[in-house]
Amino acid sequence: MSPVVLTQLATGLSVLAGAVLIKRSMDENSMMGMGPGGSPRCPTCNGSGRVKCLCKRWSDGDVGCRTCAGSGRMACSSCGGGGKGRPIPVRLSVQPSNRPS
Repeated sequence: MSPVVLTQLATGLSVLAGAVLIKRSMDENSMMGMGPGGSPRCPTCNGSGRVKCLCKRWSDGDVGCRTCAGSGRMACSSCGGGGKGRPIPVRLSVQPSNRPS
């Protein structure tokens, strides 16, 4: 075989090995509850961003409400409809220390 063919073969195998590693990493993240981009899925909606609408939970068979527009699904209140877990904002207050100089 010529050196050009060997170089092309090595390049092709490298690309294939990289694709396999990326696929494996994505599968492991999905099994651990991680969404695309490594961010955790919302545990309330399981990453879909939608939950059962309140009008369907206690419905007597009517069409729906303005919140769900008749679909029976509304935006998840835990993740805001994004499907990803979001950090809870925390406000920290720092007191200056009274150290003698």
